[in-house]
Amino acid sequence: MQIVSTRELCAWLDSTLHTASFNDYCPNGLQVEGKPQVSHIIAGVTASEALIDAAIERGADTLLVHHGWFWKGEDPRVRGTRKTRLAKLLAHDINLLAYHLPLDAHPVLGNNAQLARVLGLSPERQRQPDTVAIENNPPLTTGPNNLIWLGDMPGTSTLAQVAQQTEHRLARTPLVIGDPDMPIQRIGWCTGAAHSMLKDAIDAGVECFITGEISEPVVHLARESGVAFISAGHHATERYGVQALGNEIARIFNIRVDFVDIDNPV
Repeated sequence: MQIVSTRELCAWLDSTLHTASFNDYCPNGLQVEGKPQVSHIIAGVTASEALIDAAIERGADTLLVHHGWFWKGEDPRVRGTRKTRLAKLLAHDINLLAYHLPLDAHPVLGNNAQLARVLGLSPERQRQPDTVAIENNPPLTTGPNNLIWLGDMPGTSTLAQVAQQTEHRLARTPLVIGDPDMPIQRIGWCTGAAHSMLKDAIDAGVECFITGEISEPVVHLARESGVAFISAGHHATERYGVQALGNEIARIFNIRVDFVDIDNPV
């Protein structure tokens, strides 16, 4: 295994994920500076204390996550759990790299792309598939930051079948709103907490919307619009982008990247 400078790795990540294109709820990139060189990364969904402990136990020098720190609207004071987490990173000189919306949106490595792969969803494309490169034939998207992907799930025709395949592929029972026998052709999906985007998905003409979380008003909107809603779990739908990104880092830079899945029922 080799090593790469933290600066070079961050530059590659920022370029690959087009971080400058997003107005996000948190800073993307290097959130906490640690060692100047990277040789062992622990990848995970969220920069929790448990994930930090896993990095320390395995002797890693860098954390790569989807959910980092310093969210807009949060109390900025360093105390309590924030102090504990930060103190552990600083004491062991561990870098914290976090990519939120840029990791959701990437057409190949992103959470939406990887959820499609895992669930067996077939994205609609902006042009006919006359090229092998997916980057040259981008997915059809809609909603804020174009984060909702549109497509279908080949081999299924009803909501019950879509829900069953979702449960089987994610190993988690989803919350489903809608008639199990209703026909489903066009599906919209966005990982994480995208329940507020249901109206955008409805306007795009879907029969079913899949995301991670659900809220009380969304139940009524789904019922009254006749569009099915599947809440498949925030963590469960966002396990795969950071894994794909970690695998690509390992391939490009020949450094060790281990994914650690800290269970979260939400």
